[in-house]
Amino acid sequence: MSYSLLRTGCDAARLSTALPFLNLSLMVRYSELTASLINRIKVQEDALPLQNDGCRSRFLFKSAPTSKVCLFFHGFTAGPYQFDPIGKALFQAGYNVLVPRMPGHGQAGEWGRNNPPPLPEQAEIYQKFALQWLQVAQALGTKVVVGGLSGGGTLATWLAFQRPQQIDRTLAFAPYLSSSNKVIDLFVRNFNTYFEWVSADPNPKGKLGYGGFMVPALRVFLQMGKEILNQAARSPVAPLFIVSSESDMAVGNRDHRILFETALKHQPKCWYHRFDQVLDIPHTMMTQVEGNQYENLLITMSKAYIESDLTWAEVEEIGYRMTRGKTFNTAVSELNLGQRVSRDMPAMMTMVDKRSIVIARSNRSSRF
Repeated sequence: MSYSLLRTGCDAARLSTALPFLNLSLMVRYSELTASLINRIKVQEDALPLQNDGCRSRFLFKSAPTSKVCLFFHGFTAGPYQFDPIGKALFQAGYNVLVPRMPGHGQAGEWGRNNPPPLPEQAEIYQKFALQWLQVAQALGTKVVVGGLSGGGTLATWLAFQRPQQIDRTLAFAPYLSSSNKVIDLFVRNFNTYFEWVSADPNPKGKLGYGGFMVPALRVFLQMGKEILNQAARSPVAPLFIVSSESDMAVGNRDHRILFETALKHQPKCWYHRFDQVLDIPHTMMTQVEGNQYENLLITMSKAYIESDLTWAEVEEIGYRMTRGKTFNTAVSELNLGQRVSRDMPAMMTMVDKRSIVIARSNRSSRF
């Protein structure tokens, strides 16, 4: 159930007895906060109505504040369902998880060219939304992890630049900073028409999310992406993991790489990964249902980032030593990084482009 307050089976009184350093009044306030939040959002969403349960906000809460709270923003015209797999995995790992429905999304109606869905056309609406949910997340645990897919990834990245001291990690899955085609960018910047998604689904009405939108609603994220790229050159950012795919035809991977390299100068704990085209991972990379057959790999890599404390230089050094015949464990031991790597880090290292690391080192050496 989307609105169930999922508990670990330990109530506040029992937890306070087992762990006397916890403040019972804090536990009571936490319980009241989570219950109130669930009820308030349920009432709001019941009044709309929504297309279906896939478009309802998701809240997975432990019975006590957690070490990390994960706040995710779903994709443009989509819904919170996109974060069901990773949300459940992170909840099982011990974290609170929030996936609020984005403004104007998921509403039931006869939407079309003459009656477009009610998507915001002002960035300030999304930005206020993100800042408000960050405040909520901060009340539910010690550290906050934010993330998002596509337009939601753009919003999460914007938030990482706006509140770098308040965010522990940022996961940007195929953020929409620009499209894969500059002609499309020109179209998005200058036209105010209605655009309908091209779908191979013989029953598009059965799909979740909206089948089309007014172009100015997408322009919001294109403009936000430009702002992010400009800000990256001069501003600090929370640790940021950008995930791209060579098979993604919707967004510009080149700008993902530019953002990573620029942000890395200010934040050494930024990571970057682009899935090889052979894996055929689409823009909608969060779920197997939407086309990613390697859903579990994406979850594992995300957990590796959330639960590790490594700079990108340290990741590259581990990778480089592995190309020299060292095992992952040996490389980590030699670098004295054992306390700073997640149990999922070995799987992450299988995906790191070690060939590029070796080539880059060779090129650097040849210049001296």
